[in-house]
Amino acid sequence: MYVCPVCRKRLKRLGNVWHCQFGHSFDISGKGYVNLLTTAGRNPKNAGDNAEMVRARTEFLDRGYYRPLAEKTADIMASLLENTAEPKIIDSGCGEGYYTCIYADRLKNASFWGIDISKKAVAHCASRARKAALSNCEFAVASSFELPFRDHFADLIVCTFAPVANDEYARKLRHGGRLVVVSPSPRHLFELKSVLYDQPYENKPNIYGLNKFDLTDEVNFEYAVTLKNSVDIQNLFTMTPYYYKTSAESAARLNQLDSLEVTCGFTIQTYTKKRGF
Repeated sequence: MYVCPVCRKRLKRLGNVWHCQFGHSFDISGKGYVNLLTTAGRNPKNAGDNAEMVRARTEFLDRGYYRPLAEKTADIMASLLENTAEPKIIDSGCGEGYYTCIYADRLKNASFWGIDISKKAVAHCASRARKAALSNCEFAVASSFELPFRDHFADLIVCTFAPVANDEYARKLRHGGRLVVVSPSPRHLFELKSVLYDQPYENKPNIYGLNKFDLTDEVNFEYAVTLKNSVDIQNLFTMTPYYYKTSAESAARLNQLDSLEVTCGFTIQTYTKKRGF
């Protein structure tokens, strides 16, 4: 399963510790995750989403606004893996675990490994999975660009609103493995931006440079929801990149709203790993 982030040798679990043959060891926290983020140049304590973002995302997602997206993505994953008896799935950039737990509940025959660079988010993941009594999930603090798994380990990697790593994903997927990437569509949250900005803009398509994969399917999935109170509106705002690049004056306009109808728009892309990689 896991490999050591220091020497890349396989880790074995002994009690509440993962260790390798060269003596590197990593404790499993009381919440059930392991911290494997030792990448040079990153501070494992402060990387990724902070506590405020994790809280806002948790409160917003638990209201069910993005539940249709999670179920749609889970259905696509199940279809891709219908002929795989016990699939191994990496949720790369799992955040606070909302999507991971829905995926794991839907695909009970699969084993899930969620990773994220945010220690606070992964801690919440592990707690969420334990509360939901999901026994097919493991969580680790780690980078999408240095996944702590042996090569050709996974049958599928899912990436929901997270960075995409072409070379690393190709290394960790088995031959013919699948990659599912979920990203915002052009009109996603356009109404929110219309309140924040005088000239709102559509989202540009993400260019991932996935030259080791073939795009085999693309689904555009959109629906409207009404945020019926200021708390949900503010939580949505806080969990977006706009929160950190919007003026106080624009944010104040949003703060005056008691309801807001927004477009939830997503693109779900399916890729297949090319031969030779």
